[in-house]
Amino acid sequence: MKLHIAKNTAFTKGTINITGSKSESNRLLLLQALYPGLTIDNLSNSDDSRYMQAALQDRSKKLVDIHHAGTAMRFLTAFFAVQDGREVTLTGSRRMQERPIKVLVEALAQLGADISYEKNEGYPPLRISGKKLEKSEVSLPADISSQYVSALLLIAPSLQNGLKLTLEGKITSVPYIDMTLQLLHEIGVDTSFDENVIEVRPLEELHATQMLTVESDWSSASYFYSIIALSEVGSSVTLSSYKQHSLQGDSVLADIYRQFGVATSFEGNAIRLTKVPSHFGRGDIEVKALDLSNAPDIAQTITVTCFGLGVGCDLYGLHTLPIKETDRLAALKTELSKLGVEVSITEESLHLKPNDIFSQTRDSPPSQGLGEAIDTYDDHRMAMAFAPLAIKMPVDINDAGVVSKSYPDFWEDLETIGFNCTLQESP
Repeated sequence: MKLHIAKNTAFTKGTINITGSKSESNRLLLLQALYPGLTIDNLSNSDDSRYMQAALQDRSKKLVDIHHAGTAMRFLTAFFAVQDGREVTLTGSRRMQERPIKVLVEALAQLGADISYEKNEGYPPLRISGKKLEKSEVSLPADISSQYVSALLLIAPSLQNGLKLTLEGKITSVPYIDMTLQLLHEIGVDTSFDENVIEVRPLEELHATQMLTVESDWSSASYFYSIIALSEVGSSVTLSSYKQHSLQGDSVLADIYRQFGVATSFEGNAIRLTKVPSHFGRGDIEVKALDLSNAPDIAQTITVTCFGLGVGCDLYGLHTLPIKETDRLAALKTELSKLGVEVSITEESLHLKPNDIFSQTRDSPPSQGLGEAIDTYDDHRMAMAFAPLAIKMPVDINDAGVVSKSYPDFWEDLETIGFNCTLQESP
């Protein structure tokens, strides 16, 4: 569907309840399948978590299709590898079948897993014959997706001898690894992370039934940080439920967006975002050398925020973006270039030049909008990252329904805080 988004009223304040973190939810769903005494509160309502949950609950399926759910693909590959006596073919969408998984498959093979490729070597679909894995030591290159690391760590306590995992080189996305280890710790698993070696001791069963509450998703909060950054001074929005000491790497948003004039205050289990005076918004300013290697999922949001403020940015640590739902670096370059801004990319960085596109429209944005509809490339974050530009002028988003992958209620939540989201007729 094509969606037309416009600011309905002068945005001043609002309150949004955001669903649980997809990252935490999917980790806990796998642990729940291994340890049935675990219950989960505030589970994500994202497509990814629904596919993950369905795959884990139906023990009779021999063909498991997780569509676009990349996290589920990595985690379920490891999970099915340790389901003794069960054979499963794990597949996904056409894009999923283009996303590499060889590093994880080879690591599981080091432990004794029986996994083969159904089509192209190194890519899904996978035929997995579950068995007991008796080996307990494995190594991985450290600069790959942290989801490979987390997939191994999540099954580690169910292994007879636990796991000793050695990461070779500079580690990527450490906060996501720390999140996995903290969740293991919360259910009673003994772990250690010393330099590049992670050890997980076996846990046969939970010591007692437990309920864990999933924190709301910080990646989803990023779009509201962008909205406030682009709004007038004094605008605010309250988001729940969030922790000041979060397990999620994207919680770095609070520090990053301070320079864009967004103040974050913790109020009970909620955060209030407020626009305060800032020097940003003048074209001669740039965000220099921001390393997002520990939080690459917010790169699109930050880039579009900078574009909306008329400032430049140099973002690094983005080497995992080309293998996401789409090549996110190429997609950002294409869409921003359509809007008349100069942007360049490398294999791991993005460089946006300052612009004055909105400088003549700050007081009275034109009704005709940006002039180009934003293509989303089957990527939920492309749709949501560009939506905040409606603060400046109306925006058209193609295939806007893709947001269901991580945040199904996104468009409805925008309407509650003063946006009009209108379906457009297909040509």
